[in-house]
Amino acid sequence: MVDIESRSANPATSGGNQGSGVRGRTTIADGVVATIAEIAIRETDGVHSVGKGASKALGAVTGRVSGSSGRGRTVKVEVGEKQTAIDVDVEVEYGVPIHELADRIRTHVIDAVESMTGLEVVEININVFDVHIPGEDDEEEDGSDGGSGRRSRVL
Repeated sequence: MVDIESRSANPATSGGNQGSGVRGRTTIADGVVATIAEIAIRETDGVHSVGKGASKALGAVTGRVSGSSGRGRTVKVEVGEKQTAIDVDVEVEYGVPIHELADRIRTHVIDAVESMTGLEVVEININVFDVHIPGEDDEEEDGSDGGSGRRSRVL
């Protein structure tokens, strides 16, 4: 898959009904598809966060800045002439059935991307990299990890 940060110059083109008198061409950049997909993912109940590591932190910071287009950085897309494929890393809420959440994510993303762009979504690869446990963020912010940078969980 192509990371949208490194390839916004390779857009998709949608000719629509080229043979039936359409006057011109519509070009859809990779970043547009990535942004639409990420918004749909974030709006899905059970998703705690999108992206991991530096891309997650960057998405959280740029998402707060008015007018920023950094959201698409946490979703990777490959856009062709008429189809697109999407890769995403998500952290899920504890207690949510992951297989059902993945189905809901796919449904939301397909609906949003296909209705807004006219591109066919051929695949959505979802990597669940962590489970968010309520209260865990408070411990990390307080520095209770002993400065080691590692999270510890009491079970």
